Amino acid sequence: MTNHPSRRRRRAGSATLNRFSRRAQAVFHIILAVFSLLCILPFLFVIIISFTSEDSIRQIGYSFRPLSLSTQAYTYTLQLGDALWRSYFNSFLITIIGTFLSVVLTLLYAYPLFRRDFRFRGFFNFFSFFTMIFGGGLVPTFVICKSVLKLSDNYAALIVPMLFSPFNVIIMRTFFQTSVPMELIEAATIDGSGEYSTLVRIVLPVVKPAIATIALLVSLGYWNEWFLSLLYLNKNMDIMPLQYLLMRMQRNADFLARNASMLGADASKAAAQLPSQTLKMALVVFIVVPIACAYPFFQRYVVAGLTIGSVKG
Repeated sequence: MTNHPSRRRRRAGSATLNRFSRRAQAVFHIILAVFSLLCILPFLFVIIISFTSEDSIRQIGYSFRPLSLSTQAYTYTLQLGDALWRSYFNSFLITIIGTFLSVVLTLLYAYPLFRRDFRFRGFFNFFSFFTMIFGGGLVPTFVICKSVLKLSDNYAALIVPMLFSPFNVIIMRTFFQTSVPMELIEAATIDGSGEYSTLVRIVLPVVKPAIATIALLVSLGYWNEWFLSLLYLNKNMDIMPLQYLLMRMQRNADFLARNASMLGADASKAAAQLPSQTLKMALVVFIVVPIACAYPFFQRYVVAGLTIGSVKG
């Protein structure tokens, strides 16, 4: 049995309406390629500057084509030796543990807010939203963390203050509402599934994109955090993360460059050999490369999380 010619024409017409011509596709591809290049160029520029010699920067400034190359900034940074690799380990440890605990807390808080049969849903919604608008401030937070919770010179001081974010709770709750049908939970309850079993076996596989999105946001926050180290690390410097170590290193280099004339001939000689400009870019490379390598593992789920609304619509 063959299709009617008019029916075939209607199908062909609807297909061409949903498809761009090759010329339009080529234009879109060129625009996306240019946009991608514009996103990559700043980081490539940072890498080039980190390998540029100080003499080239003094003569022509920052350039994609420096007069001469140098690895002095990386040599100066690698002179930290064990302290550098220990701070790398600390950053990875803090980021992994903090991200895992934060995602678990966010899930356990957002899931009851999604359930319409939870009696205190409105109170806890208001409780989390209220903290986004009004906060105690830095001084009360510092006093509670250091004096009451004893968060000082330990890993907990660098993890606990960032564990909970109301913004992440709202994202997770919204994703629950748009992705998990209540009929699915009711069917699991009828089959005898408990609350935790329903959450782990039925709900979590559905909300993997949201979990990956929250994990990416939280891991970026932990990886880039240095202010908590400034507040709560006084004696035990062996647990300082990479960000704080490099920040102190940059601060010492800036101090030496500004005050070399007052510190004697040896300090002036050391300041003259110090890669003050390229050092900043080398530190950016040390910080960005690990987290940039981790992003592709989250990308598939993040894209799914961004597009699920349009798919459901």
